[in-house]
Amino acid sequence: MHSSSLPVPDVSVILPCAGFGTRFGAPYPKELHCLAPGVTVLDRSLEAVVELTKSGLHVRLVVVFGAHKLETVAHLARYAQTFHMVFVYQDESFGPGLDGAIRSALPLTRGPVALVLPDIVVTGPDTAGRLLAALRRTETTGWSVVAAEERDPDILRQMGALALAESDGVVTVREAADKPADPSGFNAFWGMVAVTEEEAHRLPDVVARGTAGPLTGAAALMVEGIVNYNTPAG
Repeated sequence: MHSSSLPVPDVSVILPCAGFGTRFGAPYPKELHCLAPGVTVLDRSLEAVVELTKSGLHVRLVVVFGAHKLETVAHLARYAQTFHMVFVYQDESFGPGLDGAIRSALPLTRGPVALVLPDIVVTGPDTAGRLLAALRRTETTGWSVVAAEERDPDILRQMGALALAESDGVVTVREAADKPADPSGFNAFWGMVAVTEEEAHRLPDVVARGTAGPLTGAAALMVEGIVNYNTPAG
């Protein structure tokens, strides 16, 4: 009888792919929308995770999916030699939303944890290294986010809104709310979140409404822009 165990990663990345993307309105998963020949939204969203492996880190990618996302699972086969990937069905007892997907993934994570959304793409120079920088920043701050400035209230109502403050060149989160009904006072939103292993159990609270968000005081690593592809296809 053979015994085996999962290799211990340096960092775990949660990739929640169980959503239905009803706002996107296409007959295929939103993360498989083609941006260039052979390049999907999902590929672009994973560029920062690929950069983690290039830096020498052993990455465990925890993919949360549903039966309607087998095309996405098949697409991820191209990364079989890049990450150690594990797949888990979203446990509906944790809830059907993004917070439930994160709870489904957490038991499979080890080490610092990053939340990367498959329909979110960061843009601008040196974006690929921002997730690595955010993970390193958690060693002193516990939490960090990759964020972009935004003032449009309609966009902020659809995103993880942040109120950022800068002091001595260091940007931190003063307040955070997921999809706030009243976005006044917010000036940015996050695209990726990183947290220490000790605090990872609070990661679902980042995207849950009616809970005390844990991002207050988090370090913010800024990028030029963040594109949300969970919008109507056209």
